[in-house]
Amino acid sequence: MQVIAIIPARYASTRFPAKPLADIHGKPMLQHVYERSLKAKLVDDVIVATDDERIFAAARAFGARVVMTSAEHETGTDRLAEVAETLDGVDLIVNVQGDEPMIEPDMIDAAVAPLRAQADISMGTLMTAIYNPADFANPNVVKVVTDKNGYALYFSRAPIPYTRDSAVQQDGVYGFKHIGLYVYRRDFLLHYSDLKPTVLEQAEKLEQLRVLEHGYRIHVALTEHQSMGVDTPEDLERVRAALLGQCR
Repeated sequence: MQVIAIIPARYASTRFPAKPLADIHGKPMLQHVYERSLKAKLVDDVIVATDDERIFAAARAFGARVVMTSAEHETGTDRLAEVAETLDGVDLIVNVQGDEPMIEPDMIDAAVAPLRAQADISMGTLMTAIYNPADFANPNVVKVVTDKNGYALYFSRAPIPYTRDSAVQQDGVYGFKHIGLYVYRRDFLLHYSDLKPTVLEQAEKLEQLRVLEHGYRIHVALTEHQSMGVDTPEDLERVRAALLGQCR
């Protein structure tokens, strides 16, 4: 089974322009994501997908395999699908976000493993426990609830599940944070990119709800790691501080 990780990277961003090229201890953020993705045991190769010549040049400079894509894509999933169409013979596509410079390689493996083991899983992702009530209430922290077989019931920016009688769930866990790393079977990814946007997706601004609303399932693997993404310059400073010891 061949597994390819694709890192969609765009230069334009309302809150943080040129984010993939932001310096983190001598390397662009994108390079940190790329190098960590390469260390995943279940990934055969990593591709950077971009629509910007500056990102293309930077990725080539640190040795990445880079593909130029259309500038018309509205989502990273659409960018992935364009690349996936050219990858005949590839079984699984991993979407690794370009703003996750602290992604752990075994997080990628944890998301990939269920699709390798079960042929009926078309799409997978990750979750991690929330121990902080502020995070549970934060709309920027996406929450997920699953059934007993590990499939997503719903994703939301709201605190789910709502606990009527107690503020704390079992073992101090308030809920589960969704980590935006996805694994798709190639044929499902190509189909997914053709699905029309849905009401809940547009209300929550969560693209993965499109899958559930169209009647498909998403497997959610549990990880102990707490990834730290970069959405703002303030997030970048926190990541720089966290990676200081590792980059020396």
